[in-house]
Amino acid sequence: MGIEETIAGIRDADLLEELEAARGGFLFAQIVAHLHHRQRERDAQRAAEGLAQARRAELSRDQRRRDAVRLVIENEPALPENLQHIHSVLALCGLPYRDPGAMREFSRTYGRNSLNLIAGRLKDPSTGSFLPQGLPYGPKARLMLLHLCTEAVRQRSAVVQVADTLSGFMREMGFAVTGGERGTIRQFKEQLNRLAACTMQIGLWDGRDSATTLNVPPFRSLELWRPREGEEPHDGGRIVRFDQEFYETLVRHALPVDMRAAKAFSGSARKLDLLFWLGYRLRALPRPLRLTWNNLHQQFGAENASIRSFRQAFKADLAHLQEVFPKLPVELDDNGLVLSPADEGALLVPPRKTPRKGMTATKGI
Repeated sequence: MGIEETIAGIRDADLLEELEAARGGFLFAQIVAHLHHRQRERDAQRAAEGLAQARRAELSRDQRRRDAVRLVIENEPALPENLQHIHSVLALCGLPYRDPGAMREFSRTYGRNSLNLIAGRLKDPSTGSFLPQGLPYGPKARLMLLHLCTEAVRQRSAVVQVADTLSGFMREMGFAVTGGERGTIRQFKEQLNRLAACTMQIGLWDGRDSATTLNVPPFRSLELWRPREGEEPHDGGRIVRFDQEFYETLVRHALPVDMRAAKAFSGSARKLDLLFWLGYRLRALPRPLRLTWNNLHQQFGAENASIRSFRQAFKADLAHLQEVFPKLPVELDDNGLVLSPADEGALLVPPRKTPRKGMTATKGI
């Protein structure tokens, strides 16, 4: 290509200005070649951006949101303010996905191990009566646990004043902060009441002749008081006190969760369960782990009565996580799921610094 043809390939205004400034100079030919190279790099970048925009234009609204989260996470490292925390035990304890209604007890199996929840009661600050609370369920219960564990870790305190931090967290998760009988504040606080009132147990079995039952009480107490005169009904206060042993192990072994990913999946209980479970497993997986479809159905299939419907729903949910975290070392086949050991970038959260100690009985879940 002659120098005139090379010059003709330079089109950007700033590059043309540099070209004119170099005319007549001793190194003019070399400068022309350099400017032409820079123009080609820009053209290639614009073409790639055009293809990416065209691809995004074909995506659904939810797909575009997940794609945007992926780009942010890949290009902006997880800073301390981006991280939420949850206890490893709670990362394994899948709550009901939907409102269980009048059901007072719920069980779920994880391989040889099981979770059992029993609904409880709370003292009503308006009447002084014990009122039955339903079982916690859905994405808001999981986000409530994530929020409370995060605040306990950040504040280095087993006592969390919910009213001081809940609204900000709800906004971070993409929820409008609304009051009233059907408002989001009431919905989150209802899940808090259910969590605080319920009894949680994890049953461990060795597959032969030995079994252990762990009582895992995240909260020691929940203080409630009704709103003062002139306040909205949702303005009543709540103070959560974590069980001291649970709090101490939480501070030592908090599992980091990128809040940007949690926000992307804040409307789906199963996707949040998958996010937490994968985060736990990938930080302590020495060899490939295989789970059959029956295993997966027992752990994540509460909404699906049949294996067939569950497989379809689970494949879609896992695919959505892989849209945000394309490096996830997980594969599905006709037999189930295979999760392989991965480097710390698979979920893009900081690596575990020390071997996990305490509450080790859950490692087989």
